[in-house]
Amino acid sequence: MKNAPNPEAEADCIRRILAGEKQLFHELIRPCERPIYFLLFSIVRNEAEAEDAAQETVLKIYRNLHLFRGESQFRTWALSIARNEGLGRLRKAESRREDSLDALSDDQAGDFTPAILTSWREVPNLALEQKELAAVLRQAIDGLPEIYRNVVLLRDIEEMDVRETAAALGITEGAVKVRLHRARALLQRSLAPRLKGFAPKRGGLFGWAQKSRDKTMRQGEAE
Repeated sequence: MKNAPNPEAEADCIRRILAGEKQLFHELIRPCERPIYFLLFSIVRNEAEAEDAAQETVLKIYRNLHLFRGESQFRTWALSIARNEGLGRLRKAESRREDSLDALSDDQAGDFTPAILTSWREVPNLALEQKELAAVLRQAIDGLPEIYRNVVLLRDIEEMDVRETAAALGITEGAVKVRLHRARALLQRSLAPRLKGFAPKRGGLFGWAQKSRDKTMRQGEAE
């Protein structure tokens, strides 16, 4: 697991920022930038829109920093703001799309096409060292329903624990476990026929394939 946030250090940094040391905000927000972007991208599914939403999220975090009470980890609080920003943009986009469709004539309706997802930022993960494998994995993850995609990105890519993932997504810890299990099953089903030509040297897909095999072996030995 990646280095866990230090609540005491974060609290001290926040106090200093609110006291006037505004330059420290960059240090505070830097560890959150990547998960914020990934979460937003999983929601809006457009790179440019995700980047714009991430910038807006960071501004909202800065403006509302005085409202942070320390009842959860700072990263969890920041991700909840990101999630609200992403969902808000989806609602606005849907509203604009409905207005646009209502304005189309029957002749124009045939020209309507949805926006196409361009690409997903590189994920510095050992399982994604090969570009071709990376493309396959990105496509598979992007093909997951949103409720599963969000959980995979936070748990398997960002390596957040169950409690923090649940808080960030506004769901129960049980729901996180169930969704992650289903997401991994969907990914395995999607990837199995497409990965026969790949043989990762280390670990498995995001580490969980190897864990699954180890667990199965332990269960077999116990029997």
